[in-house]
Amino acid sequence: MVSSPHDTLHQIFRKEPDLFARLLPRAGIAFPDYASIEPLNTDLTEIRPLERRVDSLFRVRTVGDEGGFLLAVESQGRPDPDKHNSWTYYLAYMYAKYRLPPVLLVVCQDKATASWAAEPISVGSGFHTSMQVFPLVLGPKTLPAITDAEEAAKDVPATAFSVLAHAKDPGLLAILDEVGPVVGPHQDWAEIIEVGLGEGPARDYWRKLMATYTPIFPGNNTVMEEAWRKVHADGEAKGEAKGEAKAVLRVLGARGIEVSESVRERVMACARLEMLETWLDRSLTVASAEELFAGDGERGSGSV
Repeated sequence: MVSSPHDTLHQIFRKEPDLFARLLPRAGIAFPDYASIEPLNTDLTEIRPLERRVDSLFRVRTVGDEGGFLLAVESQGRPDPDKHNSWTYYLAYMYAKYRLPPVLLVVCQDKATASWAAEPISVGSGFHTSMQVFPLVLGPKTLPAITDAEEAAKDVPATAFSVLAHAKDPGLLAILDEVGPVVGPHQDWAEIIEVGLGEGPARDYWRKLMATYTPIFPGNNTVMEEAWRKVHADGEAKGEAKGEAKAVLRVLGARGIEVSESVRERVMACARLEMLETWLDRSLTVASAEELFAGDGERGSGSV
């Protein structure tokens, strides 16, 4: 079960193993013709006192070669020198256990981590290198963002991964605007994006986009229509206004807009969802926090 941004970056491939063959070429990395890609047990523990577990592991059966190769996927949130020890162990152990050539793919969400992860890992002494590891990397530095709705519609799983890989991009909200209508009908991928974005303004904005998504065939009691009704029913529950108010302030903070105490109090005191949604839309473009209230009339118009 996907439970965090870290898990989402590698578990997305368990849901769609063929995604490797579509994403890696986008990053300039050739992927061989294959017959199948099968998830394997991720436990690489050799002896009980030392437990090591790779994030995700797949066996790729290539065309013309029944054996194929192993593809280990590691989700990495920041540079961590200790991972070099783990990764070299994973590859050596997998090679010994399965007798198949192993390949390491690191997935991440920021350029600094991607650059660090792509560096070769050398094992040996000063006079001799016994082993070198060359990780493949999928992240914002190597994978172009999918920012066009037409392109997004061609491959929704690839679009979902692209959103997660660029989750720290300053232009993320604009990307969500473009791909939201395409991903909206695919509830499972929409939920994967929501979890993968983590807590913050981007996730709040994505939830708002998905909450306002209208089913294509209303009145047919489809799964998406039922989900849409549930979201709108939940929107009437206690605490929805408070969540919207927090989202407004989070977006302003993420954009570096200074928020005075009076503005903060006015936003948090508002209980009108329509007004809060208007302010949330404005928060994406205003130059100052006070501009949120432009055209709202008297100061008290946003209160209960």
